[in-house]
Amino acid sequence: MKCPKILAALLVFASLVGAPLMPAHAAIDSMSLGASYNSQDTQITFRVYSSQATRMVLYLYASGYGAQESATYALSSVGNGVWQVVVPVSSIQAAGITGAIYYGYRAWGPNWPYSASWTKGSSTGFISDVDANGNRFNPNKLLLDPYAREISQDPLNTSNQNADIFASGANYRDTDSGIYAPKGIVLASSSQSTGTKPTRAQKDDVIYEVNVRGLTKQDPSIAAAYQGTYYGAGLKASYLASLGVTAVEFLPVQETQNDANDVVPDSDANQNYWGYMTEDYFAPDRHYAYNKAAGGPTAEFQAMVQAFHNAGIKVYMDVVYNHTAEGGTWTSTDPTTATIDSWRGLDNATYYELDSTNQYFYDNTGTGANFNTYNPVAQNLIVDSLAYWSNTMGVDGFRFDLASVLANSCLNGAAKSGAPNCPNGGYNFDAADSNVAINRILKEFTVRPAAGGSGLDLFAEPWAIGGNSYQLGSFPVGWSEWNGEFRDSLRQAQNELGNTTIYITQDANDFSGSSNLFQANGRSPWNSTNLIDIHDGMTLNDVYACNGANNNQAWPYGPSDGGTTTNYSWDQGMSAGTGTAYDQRRAARTGLAFVMLSAGTPIMQGGDEYLRTLQCNNNAYNLDSTANWLNYSWNTNQSNFYNFAQRLIAFRLAHPALRPATWYSASQVVWYEPSGAVATSSYWNNTSNYALAYTVDGAPFGDANSIYIAYNGWSGAVTFTLPPPPTGTNWYRVTDTCNWNDGPNTFVTPGSESVIGGGGTTYSQCGQSLLLLISK
Repeated sequence: MKCPKILAALLVFASLVGAPLMPAHAAIDSMSLGASYNSQDTQITFRVYSSQATRMVLYLYASGYGAQESATYALSSVGNGVWQVVVPVSSIQAAGITGAIYYGYRAWGPNWPYSASWTKGSSTGFISDVDANGNRFNPNKLLLDPYAREISQDPLNTSNQNADIFASGANYRDTDSGIYAPKGIVLASSSQSTGTKPTRAQKDDVIYEVNVRGLTKQDPSIAAAYQGTYYGAGLKASYLASLGVTAVEFLPVQETQNDANDVVPDSDANQNYWGYMTEDYFAPDRHYAYNKAAGGPTAEFQAMVQAFHNAGIKVYMDVVYNHTAEGGTWTSTDPTTATIDSWRGLDNATYYELDSTNQYFYDNTGTGANFNTYNPVAQNLIVDSLAYWSNTMGVDGFRFDLASVLANSCLNGAAKSGAPNCPNGGYNFDAADSNVAINRILKEFTVRPAAGGSGLDLFAEPWAIGGNSYQLGSFPVGWSEWNGEFRDSLRQAQNELGNTTIYITQDANDFSGSSNLFQANGRSPWNSTNLIDIHDGMTLNDVYACNGANNNQAWPYGPSDGGTTTNYSWDQGMSAGTGTAYDQRRAARTGLAFVMLSAGTPIMQGGDEYLRTLQCNNNAYNLDSTANWLNYSWNTNQSNFYNFAQRLIAFRLAHPALRPATWYSASQVVWYEPSGAVATSSYWNNTSNYALAYTVDGAPFGDANSIYIAYNGWSGAVTFTLPPPPTGTNWYRVTDTCNWNDGPNTFVTPGSESVIGGGGTTYSQCGQSLLLLISK
């Protein structure tokens, strides 16, 4: 993490946690943490950070689970909180470890000082589970290296379903976790290529968000052994390329608790499918690997990236640096009972933001404990892991879960010098602070230039829980943001007219890049990541087929808990007997068209291209099920919708006027009333008007065609009078999302457009639909 802005903030931190002052390590991987071979592969250097440990011992194993250690080595403190030991490979082999090398650490500190008479499973030396400075050392818990490049297995797996083994507190502190705990795996350098990274400008991307496992788990075109794996995902590169996708964004692929998914009875549904509980920030999740041998997941992930790169597709990762899988205290009254994985047992006050008592945790994530993103060392871990995934694993960009936590300027409950008191306990969003994590990331990495080239694409989920954490539009230059306002306002336009006040000014902003959110602080239209649906909520189909969430249903569609109650969804009158399935498909076509025809960077959820449904479940995070996996056996309506989606995406990519690098000028986009008159402020601000049209002049963008888009938000038909097209041309219809046009050619192929006419031509547009014309 970034160092505090001034020395006073460091002094506050030191007084809170009893730590020596720690200089910031601005360079990537400056501490060289983790386990690494020397150039001759004759010795391995193990380095781990703990500012408060008084003793650290390395434990080596011949297997990752069920075996006692084969050798132990005490580490030495080498300064700045780093502990190190160099072990000859010959010594490891002499200890009986001839294959993969598995390792973990045991640590002692002020709350549990070292005693030479300590043995595994004993309380010798114990003082307290947590002390006044927040230390939670417990040598009975084998600790995973936070910098491990792969880990052996999840804490809960097919052989162990007992989470108490990893807990502290009076009932569990003496339980030794050694044979059960996940171990790091020492990896040699991989020779697997990740291919050549695409340099495409972000404005020219179409993003497809999907779970690695769900992409192919029930794909009959993939051999059964490869379904649900990185290898299988790589085999879908050509499918996504043919759809028009230019960037695939995977839900979390860093190690998370999902090894037990296959052994939990289906009817239980208590699984971790989405993966937002990270156990290790460097290791690719072994559950998704066909080759589960040591080094297999890493090489297989790299090969998958190469397959996408060979198809011209970027690979993005959804990363979770706001919290970890360790969670918080188990109860609000017992501060000693908390899970122990690695960060907490090594340096609790470094990796987590503690409250004023140092016994509990601040929580702006809903998962128990904020990752301490303003701490220099915790911030280093974020930056170092991003560099690893980008440089070694070939990843092109990152989406940051609850990214507002990464702009938290509070350090263990105390505001930085000169800042206001931290609201909501220990949280204050402050993008102006150069030392918050989102700005550290900008300092350490090159963001891809607007025109394309080398660099990372960075996407923030710009909210968290509590305080001033909803910060859509407030991230600094270099960051793009998921635009929840785009989603909500356009869903309201389609599904809430009559129930809420609708302003077409908001929709115009949405269509043209959301300048109201992003222009003032120097960002561009493409910094708006436009979505109508995403994993966190209903599918595209369900937004227009459900009157609300239905999460309490039987497997495989539920049960799931949580989920928002603000969905702005509507079944188009189907349940009331006033709507039909035709109306639902029309609405879905219109919704997807909003995303693909608007300025910004569009993102769609995997399966939207064939109207995938979760039967109204809007929080299916726990369903590793056939319902949550993509399905490639489509009926006629789904195949027709695929045609629509594919051609819609192709149209976007063929027309640079829809992908502006900078904000449209008044001459490039002109807004019209249905009458054909240029819209005035009185029209914009009148909520009794709800139909609009606009033209985009293609010439300034090198586009051969100008574009006309009309949206009728009313339930009944509206007649639009077309403005004049460019001289010497007429308007031609590309698509009309109305019911009459439901079929395989709703969106025509280039060259098949129907002539409509020139300026003054009238067009009757059905209710709740979109019309797209081009000049030819």
